Amino acid sequence: MSVKTAAPGETKIGWIGTGVMGRSMCGHLISRGFATTVYSRTKSKADALLAQGAQWAESPKAVAQQSDVVFSIVGFPHDVREVILGENGALAGCSDGAILVDMTTSEPSLAVEIAERAAAQGVESVDAPVSGGDVGAKEARLSIMIGGREPVVAALMPCFEAMGKTIVRQGGPGAGQHTKMANQILIASNMVGVCEALLYGYQAGLDLNVVMQSVASGAAGSWSLSNLGPRIIDNNFDPGFYVEHFIKDMGVALAESKRLQLCLPGLALAHQLYLALQAQGHGRDGTHALQLALASLSNVNWRER
Repeated sequence: MSVKTAAPGETKIGWIGTGVMGRSMCGHLISRGFATTVYSRTKSKADALLAQGAQWAESPKAVAQQSDVVFSIVGFPHDVREVILGENGALAGCSDGAILVDMTTSEPSLAVEIAERAAAQGVESVDAPVSGGDVGAKEARLSIMIGGREPVVAALMPCFEAMGKTIVRQGGPGAGQHTKMANQILIASNMVGVCEALLYGYQAGLDLNVVMQSVASGAAGSWSLSNLGPRIIDNNFDPGFYVEHFIKDMGVALAESKRLQLCLPGLALAHQLYLALQAQGHGRDGTHALQLALASLSNVNWRER
């Protein structure tokens, strides 16, 4: 079955979830000329989008009733289930031929379930989690990892291209979520290394900004070091991505690893360190706040250095 390519002025977009990343991502679609209807649990978080011209809906179901393609990016798998499969969820409001695109980092099995239930109703479904944080969302430079039928993904490319730079279909339903798990496993251990290196440099009496000049562009360089290292040095732990959401992601990855009979000790260690950070009251800080938990293990008061 052919799927019509999304086009400004023709395709009506729905958007569910206007948090740190979703707000910017939706804003790019509005800027491209897509007529957009939005819903968020906290309406004030959608004010900037409404000012851009988006229309408000009172529920995910109401969003879908006014949309050809419905995007969602919320917090946890249970939120995904509620806003898509719930009584007032998007699927309940979809007409035949509509497309659901969940961009939340969620469970691969849930992505498959959504796809199966959507197909039974004549609705297409795509899982398309993203990486790049708040900066990537604001600058439309996200990496988008996609699972879904190839013609549907191709039809959505004008929308994905408004939000990201690296856009890759990984396979069928759930494949996008599995790829995002691999992404989060890479980030988890890397973030430990970034924080430990900066802690070491500080305790050795080095100027951390000067250290960054040497290491960020060499073999030790990484996105996390270049983008989050300066925030750590400046004691800016505002969230580009919440600690509590990263803990959720690692939990999903560990559960999938167990199902696949894999032992991933680096991931397990990072998960434990982040649980400690959350227990210290930093669940709503950015993931780079791991620096504070690691510093406390060595009795270093990072904020007052």
